[in-house]
Amino acid sequence: MNKLLLCLCLLPAFAMAQSIPAASPPPQATPANSADAAFRAIYEAEWTWRMAQGNGGDEDSDNSTIANARLPDVSPQAQASRLAYLDDVLKRLDRIDVAALSPAERVNYAVYRPQIEHKAASIRFRDYEMPFNSDSSFWSNLDFMAGAELRDAAAYRAYAARLRDVPRYFDQQIVNMRSGLARGFSVPQAVLAGRDVSIAMTADLKDPQQSSLWAPYKRMPATIPAAEQDALRAEGRAAIREAVIPAFGNLLTFFRSEYMPKARQTLAAEAMPDGVDWYREQIRTYTTLDLSPGEIHAIGLKEVASIHAEMDAIIDQVGFAGRSPQTRFADFLQFLRTDPQFYAKTPQELLNDAAWISKRVDGQIGRIIGTLPRGRFTIVPVPASIAPFWTAGRGGADTYFVNTYDLPSRPLYNLPALTLHESVPGHSLQQQLVREQGALPGFRKEYISAYGEGWGLYSEWLGKEMGIYQTPYENFGRLTYAMWRACRLVIDTGIHHMGWTRAQAIAYLKDNTALSEHEVETEVDRYISWPGQALSYKLGELTILRLRREAEAALGAKFDERAFHDVILAQGSVPLPVLESQVRVWVASVQAAPPAAP
Repeated sequence: MNKLLLCLCLLPAFAMAQSIPAASPPPQATPANSADAAFRAIYEAEWTWRMAQGNGGDEDSDNSTIANARLPDVSPQAQASRLAYLDDVLKRLDRIDVAALSPAERVNYAVYRPQIEHKAASIRFRDYEMPFNSDSSFWSNLDFMAGAELRDAAAYRAYAARLRDVPRYFDQQIVNMRSGLARGFSVPQAVLAGRDVSIAMTADLKDPQQSSLWAPYKRMPATIPAAEQDALRAEGRAAIREAVIPAFGNLLTFFRSEYMPKARQTLAAEAMPDGVDWYREQIRTYTTLDLSPGEIHAIGLKEVASIHAEMDAIIDQVGFAGRSPQTRFADFLQFLRTDPQFYAKTPQELLNDAAWISKRVDGQIGRIIGTLPRGRFTIVPVPASIAPFWTAGRGGADTYFVNTYDLPSRPLYNLPALTLHESVPGHSLQQQLVREQGALPGFRKEYISAYGEGWGLYSEWLGKEMGIYQTPYENFGRLTYAMWRACRLVIDTGIHHMGWTRAQAIAYLKDNTALSEHEVETEVDRYISWPGQALSYKLGELTILRLRREAEAALGAKFDERAFHDVILAQGSVPLPVLESQVRVWVASVQAAPPAAP
């Protein structure tokens, strides 16, 4: 997900359901292959162009090639050039006869067009002038670049060239941020305290080898001769000492002397220039749905009430009385937040428990998913430079990051839900499958938040079916995570549309979930500084759950859970209306299939 900031272009999509006629055959009057060929020519050329833009510190990029020796050009001139290109792509898409496309390419069109529309909108709104938030930043994202596998000397020389390019890249970001400050388009001042620490950790270094960016030089492949390894390490040390550390120092001065004092005093996205339109675009981008803030707020309130009833049932189950019936829920949350039995004593203990949970999932996963990926993931602690501001964990195709910072804020009763979401069957499994689906066009593998995060939250729910929650407290942890995502619908729209204060948002999340106080504050700061993103989780999960219930009702004994999940996961990454259309096509095909032979 960090690629969203570093690429400076948002990659989800929005599609109206009526624009996805996936189940109907193309008209016979127009040969489908000619329309298909014209459409493919557009998206294949654009994909080649997109890859040439450079993906900087993207943790999923292939850093073993010299082609990626520079970080992205994020200057206003480069952004204007990109916008002109994307606008031309949209004009060419206008000339495609969508009705003449084959069913497969019509699905591709429903994914691709809104993806380009949102990329163009992001530049038009000048999102690049606010290239960080309280959760993620362009400077911290360089740590992910250091995690790439460099296979030969050429890859190391390309990596060193990237390090040498950091000053130019940071200078362009500073110019952009100054422009944002000048027009009132910035991260709110209220969430900036302490964010300079992650910059200072590199800016204050005396030894280049203490930098997180030195990591690739610690694991050089034996196929590189020893003498050449020494030369490459010397090149890396010099690049960090002469380019990286001074660039971080310059950024730190700017951040402390200009950005923090001049950042806006307001919280709401709608309080910024063009803020009402910008926030609606953020909602469409992250949720892929055309819902108003008021509609989303109402959905959140309904979900909060429903989950609260389930949580009360678990409090009954464990026989917790509290001081009084009126304070029982708050007393139970305080018990969970303070009882030592629920907390790891060492970072390694937390990592070990996460590994044990994921291994138990391995024993069950084949029961609920038919097609499993060949790839595997590892579990590592969140890098120290970003751990104080990150969530409890984050997962990708190769890595499940577990936050071991401040152990009293990392309750073990939440760990099963976190692990299911971030690793298997959540993000690691889903993203590995996307990576291995070679037949899909590249743009179908771009991360769409409502799809990916919706699947992650649905994966937490699947933990019940797999027997992963072994105690009532772990099941309460699952519900507190579900409540957390429901509260996001209320808080995000409350802050950015209804004028909520930071204190009001913190109180709402603290009163309704068993998240630690540290997590509550970092999460609220994330919603304040990253409008719309937090809405994608619950809306995505609700869509998948609704589609499952519809399929179960329509198919009865023909419903196959493994096949249903394979349909969901085979899509690559799609807007929710496209997912809905594809599941309904599958349901119709199962209904039409003859009964199996006895």
